[in-house]
Amino acid sequence: TSNNEKELPDAFLRRCVFHYIAFPDKQTMVDIVRVHHPNVEDELLKQVLLRFYWLRELPSIRKRPSTSELVDWIAALQRGGISTDTLAAEMPFLGVLLKRENDVEAVMSMRN
Repeated sequence: TSNNEKELPDAFLRRCVFHYIAFPDKQTMVDIVRVHHPNVEDELLKQVLLRFYWLRELPSIRKRPSTSELVDWIAALQRGGISTDTLAAEMPFLGVLLKRENDVEAVMSMRN
């Protein structure tokens, strides 16, 4: 688990084993997504990953989207019938990826 919000007490940490897991690179993420969405179109997945990793790199984002949000976002895009062209021009269902109002506002202000 990750806890970027607050420091955990030393007494608690002494009872834990720390194991760092690096965030998945793009190819690993493709493999993860394909497990959950085996029929996602290649071009849509390419656009999704470009947007997703772009969001994760923004310094103004406080809560970066995780793998779970990515998988959910793809489901929303597919259910919504969002095309690759639409995704290239917009970021539909941004609330699936970003959970803080300030993060959504920061991205929206960059897009306008």
